[in-house]
Amino acid sequence: FAQTHFANLHGNGSIVQNSNLDQFSSLCKNGQVREAVRLLTAMESQNLRIGPQFFGELLQGCVCERAFFTGQQIHARILKIGESIARNEFVETKLLIFYAKCNAREVAIRLFNRLEVPNVFSWAAIIGLHCRMGNHEEALLGFCEMQKNGFPDNFVVPNALKACGALKLIGFGRGVHGYVVKMGFDGCVFVGSSLVDMYGKCDEVVDARKVFDEMLDRNTVAWNSMIVGYVQNGLNEEAIEMFYDMRVQGVEQTRVTLSSFLTASANLGALEEGLQGHAIAVLGGFEVDNFLGSSILNFYVKVGMYEEAELVFRSVSQKDVVTWNVIICGYVRNGKFRKALDLCHLMRAENMRFDSVTLTSILSMCADTSNVKLGKEGHCYCIRNNLELDLAVASSTINMYAKCNRINSAIQVFNSATKRDLVLWNSLLAAYAELGLSGEALKLFYKMQLDGVPPNVISYNSLILGFLRNGQVDEAKDMFSQMQSLSIMPNLITWTTLISGLTQNGFAYDAILIFRQMQKAGVQPNSVSIVSALSACTALALLHYGRTIHGYITRRVLFPSIPIATSLVDMYAKCGCLYQAKNVFDTVVNKELPVYNAMISGYASHGQAVQALLLFKHLEDVGTEPDSITFTSILSACNHAGLVSEGLELLNDMVSKHNMKPGMEHYGCVLSLLSKSGNLDKAYELLETMPYEPDAYILGSLLASCKEKHETELGEYLSEHLLQLEPGNSGNYIALSNVYATAGMWDVVTKVRNVMKEKGLHKNPGCSWVQIGQELNVFVSGDGSHPKTKDIYATLALLGMEMHFTEHAPMIY
Repeated sequence: FAQTHFANLHGNGSIVQNSNLDQFSSLCKNGQVREAVRLLTAMESQNLRIGPQFFGELLQGCVCERAFFTGQQIHARILKIGESIARNEFVETKLLIFYAKCNAREVAIRLFNRLEVPNVFSWAAIIGLHCRMGNHEEALLGFCEMQKNGFPDNFVVPNALKACGALKLIGFGRGVHGYVVKMGFDGCVFVGSSLVDMYGKCDEVVDARKVFDEMLDRNTVAWNSMIVGYVQNGLNEEAIEMFYDMRVQGVEQTRVTLSSFLTASANLGALEEGLQGHAIAVLGGFEVDNFLGSSILNFYVKVGMYEEAELVFRSVSQKDVVTWNVIICGYVRNGKFRKALDLCHLMRAENMRFDSVTLTSILSMCADTSNVKLGKEGHCYCIRNNLELDLAVASSTINMYAKCNRINSAIQVFNSATKRDLVLWNSLLAAYAELGLSGEALKLFYKMQLDGVPPNVISYNSLILGFLRNGQVDEAKDMFSQMQSLSIMPNLITWTTLISGLTQNGFAYDAILIFRQMQKAGVQPNSVSIVSALSACTALALLHYGRTIHGYITRRVLFPSIPIATSLVDMYAKCGCLYQAKNVFDTVVNKELPVYNAMISGYASHGQAVQALLLFKHLEDVGTEPDSITFTSILSACNHAGLVSEGLELLNDMVSKHNMKPGMEHYGCVLSLLSKSGNLDKAYELLETMPYEPDAYILGSLLASCKEKHETELGEYLSEHLLQLEPGNSGNYIALSNVYATAGMWDVVTKVRNVMKEKGLHKNPGCSWVQIGQELNVFVSGDGSHPKTKDIYATLALLGMEMHFTEHAPMIY
């Protein structure tokens, strides 16, 4: 081989002709580096003079082939020859480029520092190396130093812009943009694409689009940068629209294009578009590798098409940890914990190592299922594989222990962390908040600030939740005001937490006011905040506000969702508008059990037992399995209407037909039904045979029936047990005295009343309210202060007379 190439060479010391250099260069460019090295060896053996160009070509060939070991050997030869070659500017530059392209950072930097005067190629190599290695600050410092030395170059600018995007230094990026315009580089398609990418990564999508629109020549990279920018900034619809524009203009799509398009489709839940993206990938002959495969997989997981996701997962040619994580995370997010765990076992069986993302998903699954045993195993894996210092893993571990009520273990994980970022502090804050440990949460809140970590909106959200969980409503309100005074704007979670917490703590009217403030602030409520606001309206029977929220839902097209529909049915029914509750119920296309339960409960509270029973039968006919709440509602309907046989039959069906164990509330409904209908013997028999100790509600309903049936002896027996359960409830003494009064035992009535006085107990007056228009009217038993008291009593008298003349006696069940 060597003889063939030396046919035209002259004797010792002769200078190699340009034609031979071209042949040598051709070997290197065609990837035949080893052949070129052998040729170089033969040339040296014949004592031919070898110039710097030969070594430059060889090093360039090693760069193209990533032949690091061969390149090191060539470097050794260069050093052996001496400084005539080793200190040649061309060779030094090629050596620097070789080591930089092979990511040999320390050697490259050492060679760069040895250069007397770095040229434009040296600067480009070292800046590019810093960018690839993630040393973006050093890349920008190098770019600035390069400008000082007067080396303008459009090939270095993309690296500088990449560093600006990675660091989100929009000010620096705009400065580089100005430099580009000044130097006339804005016509370069590579620079233009890099500008689009930089603005997108710095969340300045409008500016990215301006640059894109002004580009005279747009290649695939420019289109991809714009689409990726839209996706990264949550503008998924715009990304999809740009993808279609790209296809219309006949621009070639790459794996990056399709991956971004599929991500946008997944984020929007756009089924048709995502299926089209997959079809384009198949028709375009793209290999379903780990990069594109993960994007297709992510789409199917997010739209809930798990069978298709599993098919794609199996078809991915080379699965990396990202591919496994996509499907495992998808299963965990959607509550398919068994499948997620099976995949974790399969992943380990294939010798794949869990990374921080995998561990975060596993620990999240353990938190959701309160599986502390598996959570501990995950924690041990983190320690064995040096992942416990990863902040995301540490945060998930704290959350897992907190959800499993192991707060001390959560604190230990927090204390063992060598670095604590805001996310880690917030994780422990959230753990305290979930458990209602508001005092500990507040201490931690101040401690993080003393440690130089300023709280953010998530920190305040946890603190507000902790106060509300502990019933400290005023403190939660103060914290809500404090964050706004510090210019920390409440987000959707803040508003939702406050509305929900106020409602649960009995501050329903305050919850409605906060809901209205949220709307004024321009924050669109989600289903949780809407359900909480409707619950507040239900608690106070504020029909006007409930209707207002219903109108908002209709305008915002948030309806029908099952939680919202259920809350609307419940609100209308409890506010007295049963027909409106039925209208909402009828508009729900795919009815689920909660909606049925709300409607049956509405019928029950309005005394329409027949309608409740018919709906219950329909529920069974369509194959929906009733739950404990369903039976509580339907038994309550029977109780209100006095349907004894139907109530007893339903209680039996719970066990025999639906394999359910009746709870205390179910026995309570039936016992109340039997006692009110005069079947005290059957009621007492059921009381003795039920597998629970009777509560105050059951004993109270039986005691009230004793008054009607003059069962003094049974009443005394029941009241004895009732007073043991609730010694401070004045209503129990009143009920007992009423039993004696009905039996004419006035001396005993006096004794009971005297006992109440001795204990300092007073009868709490009954209270009710109704909203008329914007005004809330409150009525207390025995209170005649309402401005329309005379009209109200006159109307009641007329109704009483009408009932008397039509022979309708009032019935109360």
